[in-house]
Amino acid sequence: MKFLFSFIFSWLFCFGSTSQGNFYPAGRQHHDLLSMEAIAPALLAQQLTLPFKTEREKVESIFRWITDNISYQSNSPIIRSRQNKKPLEDDDTSMVLKPLNERVAENVLRRREAVCDGYARLFKTLCDFAGIESELVTGYATGYRTTIFRSNHTWNAVSIDNKWYLLDATWASGYINYRGDYVKHYDAKYFLTPPQQFIRDHYPEDMKWSLLSFPFFPGEFNQSPFRHQGMERNKIKSFSPQKGIIETNAGDTVKFVLETTMTGREAFVSTDPFFELAMLPFINIYLKNNTTITKRDNKIFIEYVLPSYVSNWLYVIMNGEVLMRYKLKNKKITKTEVSKTESFFFC
Repeated sequence: MKFLFSFIFSWLFCFGSTSQGNFYPAGRQHHDLLSMEAIAPALLAQQLTLPFKTEREKVESIFRWITDNISYQSNSPIIRSRQNKKPLEDDDTSMVLKPLNERVAENVLRRREAVCDGYARLFKTLCDFAGIESELVTGYATGYRTTIFRSNHTWNAVSIDNKWYLLDATWASGYINYRGDYVKHYDAKYFLTPPQQFIRDHYPEDMKWSLLSFPFFPGEFNQSPFRHQGMERNKIKSFSPQKGIIETNAGDTVKFVLETTMTGREAFVSTDPFFELAMLPFINIYLKNNTTITKRDNKIFIEYVLPSYVSNWLYVIMNGEVLMRYKLKNKKITKTEVSKTESFFFC
C-alpha cells in the first residue's frame, strides 16, 4: 500500500503542512526556528549548521529541516482547496535585486511551501550560506502524469569532503495518499543516494550529474529523444526523428527537421558540442562541425555528418541551448555493404 501511495505522490506532482521532525544530526531539533515568521536564509543556515563540525552533519541538518518544514505547493484542486495560502510579498524595488536562488529561497521560507524547484533552490541557498558547495540538477523523474520524456523535475548534488553526492529534498519529504492528502513522511533513501540507485528514477539533463562513469540511457529512448528545457524556450512545435535511438555509423548523414516560430533560429547538431565548438578549432583548423542548415517557412532542415569520434549521444542545439538528446547505436553492416566496402578498398 505504501508503494501505491508513493506512486500516486510522484504521479501528481514534482512534490510537504508544516510538521516538526524528530530527528536531526546529533539529536538536535529546530522547533525554535519554526516560530519565526520569515527567517532570512543566511540566519537559518547559520542556526542549522553552527552546532556541527562535519560537512555531512551540516548537510543533513539543512536537508532534514527542509523536508520537515516545507510543504509541497500542489496545483491539484484537491490539495489546493485544503491549503491556507500566504500571498507573496511584493519585491522591494528600492533594493538591489538578489540572486534568483536567494529570492526563491526567501519566498519559500515566507510561504513554507514550494514545488520541486523551490525545494532545490532553498537547499542550495542554505548550503551557499553555510559554505558548502552544491548544485541544482534538472532532469527527468519517473512517475509523473506526463508521458513525455523531458525535463520535469529539479534536485541537488552536494559536495561533502570533496566528493559529490545526490539528494532530492522534494521526494524525501512525503507523499500524497489515495484521498489526495499530503502526508509528511521522511524517506531517507533520497539523501546521499548511491548514483546507481538514483539514476533509476532521476535522469539528469547534464550526464555528469549522474555521477556514473559509464553512459546510461532509460528505456524511454525507445519512444522519444530526451527533451531538454530548451525545447519550450525555443518554441519547438514538432520535430523528427521521433524515435530517440538512432542507428548509424561514423561517416553517415543524419537528418533532422525542427518546426518553430522562434526568430534568430541558429541551430546545429553535435555528438560533443563543447569539443567540436571550443576544442576542435584549436586542434585542427581544417576540422569542423559538419552541420548543414536549410530554412523554409517555420521549419529548419538539418543534415549532420557523423565524425569519426562518435560518442554515445547526439545533441540538437538551437540558439545556444540543447533541445534534445538522442542515443546513438552502431548500425549493423549487412553482407552486401561489407562486400561493397571490400571492393572499394581492393579494386
